[in-house]
Amino acid sequence: MMGRGKSGQGQFFYAFNLDGVVPPDHLVRKIDALLDLGWIRKELAPYYSHTGRPSLDPELMMRMLIVGYVFAIRSERMLCREVQVNLAYRWYCRLGIEDKIPDHSAFSRARHERFRQSDALRRVFERVVTICIVAGLVGGEAFSIDASLIKADVDKHKRLPGDQPINWPAPEEASRAVRAYLAALDAANSDDEGNGGDGGGSSGGSRAKLPKEVSLTDPQAAWVSRKGVDPLFAYDANYLIDNKLGIIVDAEGTRANRSDEIAVTETMIDRVERRFGLVPRRLAGDTAYGAAKLLKWLWDRGIAPHVPVWDKSKQTGGRFTKEEFVFERERNVYICPAGAELTHSGIVDQGRILPYRASKNDCSFCELKPQCTTAVARKVSRDIDEDVRDQVRALANTEAFEVSRRERKKVEMRFAHMKRIHRLDRLRLRGLSGAKDEVLLTATAQNLRRLTKLLCRSPPHAAGACTA
Repeated sequence: MMGRGKSGQGQFFYAFNLDGVVPPDHLVRKIDALLDLGWIRKELAPYYSHTGRPSLDPELMMRMLIVGYVFAIRSERMLCREVQVNLAYRWYCRLGIEDKIPDHSAFSRARHERFRQSDALRRVFERVVTICIVAGLVGGEAFSIDASLIKADVDKHKRLPGDQPINWPAPEEASRAVRAYLAALDAANSDDEGNGGDGGGSSGGSRAKLPKEVSLTDPQAAWVSRKGVDPLFAYDANYLIDNKLGIIVDAEGTRANRSDEIAVTETMIDRVERRFGLVPRRLAGDTAYGAAKLLKWLWDRGIAPHVPVWDKSKQTGGRFTKEEFVFERERNVYICPAGAELTHSGIVDQGRILPYRASKNDCSFCELKPQCTTAVARKVSRDIDEDVRDQVRALANTEAFEVSRRERKKVEMRFAHMKRIHRLDRLRLRGLSGAKDEVLLTATAQNLRRLTKLLCRSPPHAAGACTA
């Protein structure tokens, strides 16, 4: 017969065990078994005052942030609501059934002050990477590097041209993102003055190269206008992964431009070596990482760049390309298809370009000139590190290069998961610091998911067990 629920109070007191209601195979149990966060209070103690009202427990806030990014809860206000009603989240955050949930506004101060001052988010990320290394999930022989655009949290119509003066509000009236931009701009200008006006920083905008457009909401966001992409303000999520199982060994949020992608590659490789003692034998990347300066940097460290060389020498409008000119190393000259010599005058353009020019007389009477150039005389440019570029080009014909090219898809998969599963297709925080925090937290969450999938198993009648 049809049952009927009891609407009256069955008993006055209840004995409730929160641990007993969390399923043994729940993801929070696996994460808790692998990642110890008990060190946070001791490490962050110097960043708290010894007097005044007690603050919220930093370990609680870190656990809540991990829950938010692992389960793609993009709003901190929504995160507080979810922890309030979800028993598994309460269990992981070490909260009792009657414990009060922190207000969402508390996260902002912790993030902008103590977490950034102590670099706590990166230290949590690196502890997760260390667990992966100890568990044998990181090979350390082959890495891949890539960057992915993430939309900034701005209205792209609220912008002004970068070459026009902007009447910014006073610092006490400006938003945090605007204050960060103005501070970076002042720092860049100071560096320019110290270097005789030759600075070229990109952290906030430098006098060397003005941005095309500036967002009035988040000025540190870069205006991106690329082929196949609707113009937008964006940041870059940069991932350095180990090719064995796709573990992210370093992550960094930067402004969205090519020079920052190249610079952060060197930073991340150095940091991985310093923190974990890992130096890869080869690095895979796309053409964006094929600049001669980076190739030389990698080659000098014994890292084989499995990267297509960035080369514009074939853009000649259908005329003779650079490959049709023979370089004679002993004489330091190029020989054109007609047999004339192109010599180097000793001048170095832009600090690294060596121009080789033919004689005006040779070109004036040459029958092949219509196929060669429309200028008075033909010029061929050679990079100062062209020898390294040639060696990297030779790597493209090896089987190891093909293996790296296939393995590089793993970093692309990490970005797909970042946007589809963790919903980081648009940033929630503003400013470069906000982008760094979100990229680092998302990479931590991705590694935790990967780690638990590879190491943990859930017996049918017991709590989840990990084989780490």
